[in-house]
Amino acid sequence: MKNKKILYIGNNLTKKTKYNSTMTALSSLLKIEGYGVILSSDKINKISRLLDMLFTTIKYRNKTDYLLIDTYSTINFYYAFLISQLARILHIKYIPILHGGNLPERISQSSILSNLIFNNSYKNIVPSQYLKHEFEKKGYKTTFIPNILEINNYVFKERKKITPKLFWVRAFKEIYNPTLAINVLKLIKKQYPNAILCMVGPFVDNSHRKTLALLKEYKLEDSVEFTDVLLKEDWHKKSINYDIFINTTNFDNTPVSVMEAMALGLPVVSTNVGGIPYLIENKKDGLLVNKENSKEMAAAIIEVLQGKYPNLAIEARKKVEGFSWVANKDKWLKILT
Repeated sequence: MKNKKILYIGNNLTKKTKYNSTMTALSSLLKIEGYGVILSSDKINKISRLLDMLFTTIKYRNKTDYLLIDTYSTINFYYAFLISQLARILHIKYIPILHGGNLPERISQSSILSNLIFNNSYKNIVPSQYLKHEFEKKGYKTTFIPNILEINNYVFKERKKITPKLFWVRAFKEIYNPTLAINVLKLIKKQYPNAILCMVGPFVDNSHRKTLALLKEYKLEDSVEFTDVLLKEDWHKKSINYDIFINTTNFDNTPVSVMEAMALGLPVVSTNVGGIPYLIENKKDGLLVNKENSKEMAAAIIEVLQGKYPNLAIEARKKVEGFSWVANKDKWLKILT
């Protein structure tokens, strides 16, 4: 493996945007194992990023053993299509790494492009049993390798007393439904007037404006903090002061932020969508509620506050320890031999 060269195509934007990615973690770990890894692209402009990805693929065509492609359901899907077909022309083994809870809908809507990408790949890597199930229903062969958590970097905080301090980490996008968090907080404050909420994440679309408007309507401005995007290490430190992690999304795969919350000792209350029920076993290592249902989520949070599920965080930590590099590196090394 020492001589193997990998070109990893994806949004390499962590340094510029502070937005953490699985690309950063996986590429670093592969380098430690002795692989030569080149990343593309760190261009902010989407057109410039695509051109850089294409140019880099051509430039390193004779020096690349494997081409990894982060593959999502929105505009990045078309990046993945173009890069994968270029790899076919250049006779490079390419490996899509599938992300995004809405990918099942994408492969149904774009069946021709999907067939060209996933039927001609060397391997298709899925980080959740949910996507494995959905892709194999369509006839695509997949290999399951979870998103990697460097578990030793996550300090587990035992919360002996749970207080109504809610923590939310996601981009402000409609599909992640940030306004649900505000509606939930309003309901929680009826029983716990001192309840607060911290929302961590970049402002991507109008959902941030809608969240602020709802906050003003409910007169909850003094109870919510917006941090914008934070580096992973920074939001981990901030989470120490909070006691319950809420995930409000309408679509999802296996979100790393939820896995990280589980590793840090935050009890998780999440919508029951996409790959989430493949990650969280309801009432054992987290609580699941129907999407867009503020009453259900508030009720679940209150049950946590009342101590009904004292072992959620402990069981969650046990589960995510199975996502460590030590537990999964042999799966990657077997593929990249």
